[in-house]
Amino acid sequence: MGKTIIEKLIQLHSDEEVSAGNIVWMKLDIRTARDFGGPNVVKNLEKHYPDAELPDKENLFFTFDTVAPAKTIPYANNQQICRDFAHKNGLKVYDVDAGIGTHILMEKGFARPGRTLVGTDSHFNILGAVNAFGQGMGDQDIAFGFRTGKTWFEVPETIKINLKGAFSYPATGKDLVLFILKKIGSKGALGKCIEYFGECLQDLPFAEYITLCSMMTEMGGIVAFPEQNAQVTQWLKERTGEDQKFIVADEDAQYAQKNEIDVSGLPPQIACPPKPDNVKDVSELKGLKVGSVFVGSCTNGRIEDMRYLADILKDNHVAEGVMLRVVPATREVYGQMLQEGLIDIFFNAGAIVSNPGCGGCASGQIGMTGKGEVQISTSNRNFKGKQGDGETYLASPVTAALAALKGEL
Repeated sequence: MGKTIIEKLIQLHSDEEVSAGNIVWMKLDIRTARDFGGPNVVKNLEKHYPDAELPDKENLFFTFDTVAPAKTIPYANNQQICRDFAHKNGLKVYDVDAGIGTHILMEKGFARPGRTLVGTDSHFNILGAVNAFGQGMGDQDIAFGFRTGKTWFEVPETIKINLKGAFSYPATGKDLVLFILKKIGSKGALGKCIEYFGECLQDLPFAEYITLCSMMTEMGGIVAFPEQNAQVTQWLKERTGEDQKFIVADEDAQYAQKNEIDVSGLPPQIACPPKPDNVKDVSELKGLKVGSVFVGSCTNGRIEDMRYLADILKDNHVAEGVMLRVVPATREVYGQMLQEGLIDIFFNAGAIVSNPGCGGCASGQIGMTGKGEVQISTSNRNFKGKQGDGETYLASPVTAALAALKGEL
């Protein structure tokens, strides 16, 4: 019987027979912890494995991205707990100036096809964009992974989704993933993987592959694997220094279900409060007054997202009374923004530009919304209280930029 991508990938890291439903021990290539959850990983390690030597240290990392730099004393203390432990054990820390951990792993070539990576980030499955198995786990599981280099895992079933047709600007990868969420719902992939196929994927830049994979969590899923395209292939070669071949499913692989979603002529989409799957065409909300806009996060914080924003803001100014907040995903993206003059464009347009990190998603790195405030955000969650007391709508950088410029949708 043939295997799906996730079955093949886990089989490469297990001595047991791997098929959907089996619980197996899986070797881990990369183990990480961030400033959220990381201190508890350290406490578990010190409690259960005092003075134990950690294996494979060159593939153990701490990343600080949720509150970067620390804005409270408890967060500062938590980050220092991780720094002290890392220094004691000779581990690498990507500190508060580095950016979002999952993006760093891709930029540095640690995340690549066929690898297994874990961390304390619920959106670690974003690494499916590079055909890797990324998984967010609790602090006790991560501590065990740090100490042993392995974890147990129940092999998930897979849904095969064919994306029929093509779409073009102003629709982007963010509109695509919101449209998929609208079709299948927040439990549509519960406990399962997705393999994406379709003509439209061949035209997507790598940044929009990241966007597509980053909202798998909002579908209740484990990880998504879009089929390989030329842009992703080139990006991976530049990062790893060698050609990378994607793992592909066997022709006779067994799927839990097979779906087809027609994306022909896809219009811009927007997720309304209070759930990411409460999705409508932007045109249905035309005229909605907007008080603030956030562009960034692991979902839309790449340089391509910033270029979308800059193209619309150049020689323009955000509407009176609108606060536009911009946060690049990593230091590398921030450097590209400097080199290309994007920060000048944002400054002249009246935006606030912050250092790399999770930004608006994470405990208000760049501010929260107040009660009654309407925000357009390029992030992945709009639950009540997630980004403040206001009402958050999820959209693409294009929709967000136009909302900032006009003061309304």
